[in-house]
Amino acid sequence: MRPFRTLTTGIRVFGGAARLKASDSSRQFVLVHGIGTSHRYMSRLRTELELDSTVYSLDLPGFGGAAKPGFSPSVREMALIMAASLDELAVRDAVLVGHSMGAQWAVELALLRPDLVSRVVAIGPVTDVAHRTLLAQARALTVDILGEPPLTNAVVFIDYLRCGSRYYLAQSKPMLSYPIDERVASLAQPLLVMRGGNDPIAGDDWCRVLVSRAPNGCLVTVPRNRHVVQFTAPKAVAGAIRSFVAEELGRPAARPARARASA
Repeated sequence: MRPFRTLTTGIRVFGGAARLKASDSSRQFVLVHGIGTSHRYMSRLRTELELDSTVYSLDLPGFGGAAKPGFSPSVREMALIMAASLDELAVRDAVLVGHSMGAQWAVELALLRPDLVSRVVAIGPVTDVAHRTLLAQARALTVDILGEPPLTNAVVFIDYLRCGSRYYLAQSKPMLSYPIDERVASLAQPLLVMRGGNDPIAGDDWCRVLVSRAPNGCLVTVPRNRHVVQFTAPKAVAGAIRSFVAEELGRPAARPARARASA
């Protein structure tokens, strides 16, 4: 992996160029991790997308070894930090790909700075109405951990340790209170909601609600995968994202599609 850059906002950036020349290599993707994690569990998806596009993978303040701020940013404040970072990188009209809490930051950034974001991809978006307490989230996370592959858990656990319990718990408060199901209704950009077919954190009913409330949304399910589907099935996830970017979303929003699971 190429060395990172640390921006003036404190965000660390990995990537920033296509690995192979292609006709659509000018397309830009920005990958946003979830609570407690980092660019590391986005690395396989980044490798797939980098084949023909420019990809920026971020470590937000306090995560992945990036310096912790002197406060716990709200979802809006983190989105504004991201906006300043994309301005520094001269990124415009990017496809924003957020996983878990990263989906919240992505949606909020798209609302605050539509000039920066052409489309939004929300993978395993939180917080499901069935898990809107810290205890309920912990239970769902435990169920997910028991079904994820050992390597996936190892990558996530190392990042959790680097984040630390204090900052994780502080960030869980805005995560649990952010009304993503209301905020997607104001999106001007097309929205792709994606989940692993066996994801206990972002349930099927919940994801359908998000799609139905977005003005222009669609749902993709990757069967036999769980919450960290972008790490366990990167080819399937990348293929679904490419299709989403390439097509006009004219079909009924609540109609789900399925991506073939492949690593």
